[in-house]
Amino acid sequence: MVRSFAVVPFVALVAMVGACAPAPLPSADDGPGEPPALESHVVESDGHPLTVWSRVPDDAGAVVLLLHGRTWSSLPDFDLQVTGESLSLMEALAADGIATYALDARGYGATPRDSTGWLEPDRMAADVARVLEWLGERHPDGARPAVLGWSFGSTTAHLAAQRHPELLSGVALYGYWKDPAVTLPADGSPEAPPRNPTTDEAARSDFITPGSISERAVDAFAAAALEADPVRVDIRRADQFNALSPDSLRVPTLILQGEFDPIAPTGTQARLFEGLHTGHKAWVVLPGCDHAAHMERCMPRFVRALSGFVHEVGGGS
Repeated sequence: MVRSFAVVPFVALVAMVGACAPAPLPSADDGPGEPPALESHVVESDGHPLTVWSRVPDDAGAVVLLLHGRTWSSLPDFDLQVTGESLSLMEALAADGIATYALDARGYGATPRDSTGWLEPDRMAADVARVLEWLGERHPDGARPAVLGWSFGSTTAHLAAQRHPELLSGVALYGYWKDPAVTLPADGSPEAPPRNPTTDEAARSDFITPGSISERAVDAFAAAALEADPVRVDIRRADQFNALSPDSLRVPTLILQGEFDPIAPTGTQARLFEGLHTGHKAWVVLPGCDHAAHMERCMPRFVRALSGFVHEVGGGS
């Protein structure tokens, strides 16, 4: 069990990309016995029910909240079940002594849309803050939770951490897409949300690096994603993310980047890293993987980096 986290200068971490041989694809034999049971909880935020999933080991030494991306909800993203393979991030973190929670944002998975039919970044960040308050009440004797945000969830995590640093111990930004040097234009969303169906092609689109994940796993992900999220959630006012400021993020921060991730290019990660207003920061590049590195052959490295960070900032030994 890895519980230490070495903060390596980001230049060295980027250089590691070409120096490391890819890790083998994870197998069903890589972890311990039965994982903690998957449970669901309902947390109210301004009167709206939010579904939070959990896998909590008996010996939990730290707590983490996972935030999914733009298209798919928590269970396909973070608790993927594949026959003969261990690809559930929630199970892997729980096996390392971390109480692991994952939020379905409004309209995703088991959380209904609200009366507007739309989801906006400010609303998402406020919901995350409410769930962090709930986690603090649920684990009153431990350190504050850490947060991992993936893709669209990374900017939501950043916004929540920037506005409510007192509620979390640290933030991991994974697949971070918003270039700090770019201002997003105001959108022209229609009055009524379009509620377009999701597609099998979209479910497979994040897996772009040959050999990084098995075809069986991609098939399982596509099936789980379409079952959990048959209708695309409608998001507006993405320009609210213009409030993001790396120099306003003052909590311990980990940046996780797949080497071949087209959504999170190195230049964007560099500007984010250099602007962070914290000395407790690290940037880890995951070689041979892309936007879904936590389900690909990089998964063991991903788990070691994230678990070590969560235990460190969350008070684990």
